[in-house]
Amino acid sequence: MSTGQWLSPREGPRWFLDAGAESLDFAYTGPLAGEAGGGELLATAAQLGHWLAERIPGLDASDATERDLVDALELRGALARLYATAADGAPFAPDDVDTLNLFAALPDVPPALEGGERRAGAARVRVSAALSSLAREAVGALAARGEGRIRRCGAEDCRLVYRDESRTDSRRWCSMQRCGNRAKVRAHRERIHAERVRTGAV
Repeated sequence: MSTGQWLSPREGPRWFLDAGAESLDFAYTGPLAGEAGGGELLATAAQLGHWLAERIPGLDASDATERDLVDALELRGALARLYATAADGAPFAPDDVDTLNLFAALPDVPPALEGGERRAGAARVRVSAALSSLAREAVGALAARGEGRIRRCGAEDCRLVYRDESRTDSRRWCSMQRCGNRAKVRAHRERIHAERVRTGAV
C-alpha cells in the first residue's frame, strides 16, 4: 500500500496529506479532518472500492458492496478515534479497541513476491481482506504509541494527527505544503517586524 492522498477543503486549494500510515490515511477519508479535509470521500461503495484499489494490487474496485461500505465506515470511525486518542496520550476506548481487533482477526491480504510462475491463495483480493490489512497495520502503529511518533500537527490552528516515519523523528507538521509553509511565512513576517522594531523603522 502507498500512503498519502489529496484533500479538498471547503475553502482554499487542494493539498496533499501523507499521514504516515495507510490506516491513518483511511481515517482521513471522512469529515474527521473538518475544514482542513473537506467532505466525505467514501460516500458510496464505488468510492470505497476505488480508494482501496488504488492502494492494494489485485483488488477490483467493482467488488465493493454496500455491506463492505458499512464495515469500512465502522472501522474508519474506530481508527479515527484511536489515533486521536494516541496523539493525546489518553486511554483507548475499549469499544474502539474491540472493533479494531475484530477487523484485524479477519484474513488479510497476504504479501507476495513478484516473479513466480504460480499464484498462491485466492485469485482476487476481497474488500474484507483489504480492511483487515488496514486494521493490522493500525494495531502495529497504535501498539507502539509509546514511542511518541503519533502526534498532532505543530500548527496552533491545526489538530490533524500524523505518524512520524522520518529517520530523525523530527516531523512537526501534518504537511509541509500546508502548515509547514504557513509557519515559515509567519516566522518570516515576525523576523521582518522584529528587525523594523530594532532599527526604528516601525
